Amino acid sequence: MKKGLIVLSLVAVFTGCGEDQQAQVSEGPAKNEELRLSSDQENKVSASTTVDKAALVNEAKETVKALGGPLKTQLQTAIKTGGPAQAVEVCQKIAPELARSVSADKGMNITRVSLKNRNPEMGVPSEWETAVLNDFEARKQAGEDPNTLSYAEVVDNQFRFMKAVPTGAVCLNCHGTELTPEVAAKLNELYPDDKATGFQEGDIRGAFVVTKNLAQ
Repeated sequence: MKKGLIVLSLVAVFTGCGEDQQAQVSEGPAKNEELRLSSDQENKVSASTTVDKAALVNEAKETVKALGGPLKTQLQTAIKTGGPAQAVEVCQKIAPELARSVSADKGMNITRVSLKNRNPEMGVPSEWETAVLNDFEARKQAGEDPNTLSYAEVVDNQFRFMKAVPTGAVCLNCHGTELTPEVAAKLNELYPDDKATGFQEGDIRGAFVVTKNLAQ
């Protein structure tokens, strides 16, 4: 199955402890100005369905912003009032609820995944998500700015979008190599199988994943 791809500039918001960044949507190192469907993919999209490429990208962008902005605010408030250990609880309790609310409001499903996931129930990437995350890593190693790494495609009547999440300095409080005893204890309590530590600033922490099923 061939994949379509999008390359264009958009503003995406870093997940919990990051910043607003400009991103390019692409597949691998190749860059184009819009999502292109192969003839095989076009045949799989119903003849009655019009794929509005720009609208899909804009929807995905707004969905990421709708989750990333409020989540960032929640985490900043938690760190300010209760320290990094309280921020861990925000990610554990509030982030999933916020993602469900944004998904329902925007009509697009949004989640967060990582090759080194913290939540074993929600953070494990699928096969295609793993492939994109590995591609993000390869492109970063080749010199691309992780803040710009994004990807989109349409497969089997489903629009898929991913935005890389770089590790910011503040993220190291809960995802770095040197954790306070309080944070370590909280992570052990909430996530005994946690894999999401040992990151350095600028590492790819994971990605936002936005999907939308198109009309049949």
